[in-house]
Parts: sequence; C-alpha cells; structure tokens
Amino acid sequence: MKFLYSDTQDYVDPEYDFLNDRSAPSRERYWDDRYAHEIMTPAPYDGLLLSMSAIRQANGVASSKVRYSTSEEQRLLRVGARKFLRYDRPEHMESMLMGDCGAFAYVEHEQPAYSPSEVVEFYLDAGFTHGVSPDHIIFDCDTSNPPSTSVDEKTIQRYNITLKNAEEFLKLVQLEGNEFEPMGAVQGWSPDSMAQSAKTLEKMGYRYLAIGGLVPLKVDVIHQVLQTLRKTINPSTNIHLLGFAKADHIHEFVRHNITSFDSTSPLIRAFKDAKRNYYIESPNGGLDYYAAIRIPQAIENSRLLQGIKRGIFSAEDLQRRERLALNTLRAYDKNQASAEDALDVVMDYQRFLTLGDDKLDAKKRDRELTKSREQIARTLHAQPWKRCSCDVCSNVGVEVIIFRASNRNKRRGFHNLGVYHQHLQRTLSNAK
Repeated sequence: MKFLYSDTQDYVDPEYDFLNDRSAPSRERYWDDRYAHEIMTPAPYDGLLLSMSAIRQANGVASSKVRYSTSEEQRLLRVGARKFLRYDRPEHMESMLMGDCGAFAYVEHEQPAYSPSEVVEFYLDAGFTHGVSPDHIIFDCDTSNPPSTSVDEKTIQRYNITLKNAEEFLKLVQLEGNEFEPMGAVQGWSPDSMAQSAKTLEKMGYRYLAIGGLVPLKVDVIHQVLQTLRKTINPSTNIHLLGFAKADHIHEFVRHNITSFDSTSPLIRAFKDAKRNYYIESPNGGLDYYAAIRIPQAIENSRLLQGIKRGIFSAEDLQRRERLALNTLRAYDKNQASAEDALDVVMDYQRFLTLGDDKLDAKKRDRELTKSREQIARTLHAQPWKRCSCDVCSNVGVEVIIFRASNRNKRRGFHNLGVYHQHLQRTLSNAK
C-alpha cells in the first residue's frame, strides 16, 4: 500500500534563523526553500499527488484553492511536475506522481470545472504517472442503499456526469498512447451505488479506481463501501482512496487490499489539531501524540494583536514574556532549567491568548488554561523530540515542538509525515 502526500506548495526555509525568527533578506521562497523529500531521508511518502484546482484557475470558479501563480503553473507544465517539485533524484524517479482535478474546488457548481480533454492535456503536460478522471463529488453515503428512484435528481446527475467523463477521459488517454495510467473516479450515494460505479468503470477498461467522497464519512461507513466494492469488482483491480482523512485508522483497512491512498492529515495535524500536533511511534507499535507548545509571535498573533490595539495589553510586556518563554524552554532542553520553570513561563504567556478572546468568559478561560497546562506538562516531561532521530528533529531540536509560524509548524508536519510513513510500513509488514 503506497502513501501519497497531496502537495500544496509545502516547503520550509532550510536556513531559517530560529533565534531571531527570520529568513535571510535574499531568500526566494520557491528557489531557496525545500520540500519534505529534500530535507528528509528517506522521503516521508511513496509519491505525490497534485490537484489541477490548486494549480489552474477554472473558468467561472472563484477558487481559493489555487496556490500557484501563473508563472509557476507555466514552469510546471514546461519542465514537468517531477522536476518542478524537485522530485527527480534517482531514488524518486520510480515513485508515483498522481494528478486529480481537486473536485472540492467546484463542488457547488452544476458541472465539473474542467472537461476530460482539458484534464488529459494537463496530465500529459505535467508528466504524471497516474491521472484520475474528472469527477463530481457526492458527499452523502446512505448505508441503507436506497434505489436511484428515491435519490434526488442532482445526486443522480453528479453520478452520471462522473461516469460519462470517465468514459470520454479513457478514450482520450488511449488515443494519446496511454502515457500515464488512467484511474477511474468512483462516486455514489451509497455502498451499492459506488460498487456499481466501480463495476461500470471496470467494464470500460479501467484497472485502477480512485474512490472519492470519503472525506466526511465515518470509519465504519468507509469499511462498508470498501467491503461492497471488493465483493463486486475483480480482486486484481487496484484501489486508491482519495483524500483519506482517517489516516490514523489505516491499519484497519489493510484487509481491503488497498493499493494506494493520499492524505494530508499528518502534516495538517501539526498546526490545526487542538492537542495532537506531534507524532511518535509508541513501544506497542501504535502512534503516540503530543500537544505542541504554543508560543505565538506577540505582535503578529491575531488575538494578541487585537488586545494590543484595544489597549488591553502592552506590546513591550508581551514581547518580554514571549522571549522569556522561548528562552526558558530552550534552557530546559539543555537541562539548564526545570520542566516546572518552563511550564510556568509558557502558561504565563499563554494566558494572554485567552484574555484576548472575547468569546470566553472567566470559567471557560480557566478551563482552557487548565487543559492547556495539562497537555503542555505532558509534552515537557516526555520530551518526545529527544526520542526522535528524523532529520527534522536532529537538525532543529526543541524548535520542532514550538507552535509558532510556518517554518516550525511545517517542519513538525514533515516530521509527522516521516513517522506516519514508517508506521504504515511496519503495519503492512506485520500484516503479511
């Protein structure tokens, strides 16, 4: 089972100055920064996925998901995605490089944003090894398997559009000489309808299916979908799980004979989860999670900045407390301060985050601070960053556990990807 990371221009400055919190004045973001596979050995994933909607603005779709500038898109298509992503070292050349349409970007529209011919042309220009047919997301999955006659018209329309696009897409790929492996997108409103879609795609000629619409589904529902699919399609047909948000449960899905899946969950958890920001493998073979230690930038954090503007806080006082929290945490890392000292100064600074939140009353503030203190105390006493030998933790040490701006947070995300990748490989090895 291959783990693909869905890239959205996630890179870090390898020369970032953590003590002064700044990059070099001459830094050029794309040219000087590094992707996870450039700073970690081995690469923390088995391949990369790029979505068309992250690269190209679709006509009539005002998408915030477009992250590439026009010049970046042009360069990617000129030199190919593998070279653009600097994923072209010898050890990466055989890795999957997959394209999809990024259907979330146009989910509210009646038609997909890109035609099959546009998608094929894009995949060929980018030089992908695998490409998914243009689909239209169906979010609901009714495990009671209602017939199509009792399903709303828009859902049926999306289902039919996805299959029609897949048929046209496959013909175009075959006309171009099968320069990449086509993957048929599966959508449906129930396990049975998704299985029927998969069977139809198989009859068209697809041997690799990409299962969509999984993001909002619970684990038990995804199991039902895959069980029904596997009973319906050929055992040799490959399956990819698109946007698999339940990556922590991947060990449960080994029995479904999954070929590949993509997920951003390990990286996003680094800065969007309330308490599970740092991964490390536990002695029992699972994953342990720790809360990152939040020391935001005093004059850049939105909550603190609002307090300064309203005259509640002093900018100079906040910056003094901020520096003290950072310095004491670093001293603790060098055994020059106690865990209790570090905890006290971090919490002294963190209380201003709750004071700056108008939505919290006194009781809620106290509960939030108590919860945060418990989480940070657990992280400090465990010192998980000292138990990890990955390239990120070895190079930046305690900085990886500090929740503070992109260069720390994304490094922690890269670490999480590496730990997760190793965990997946061990899980698969133990399942044999």
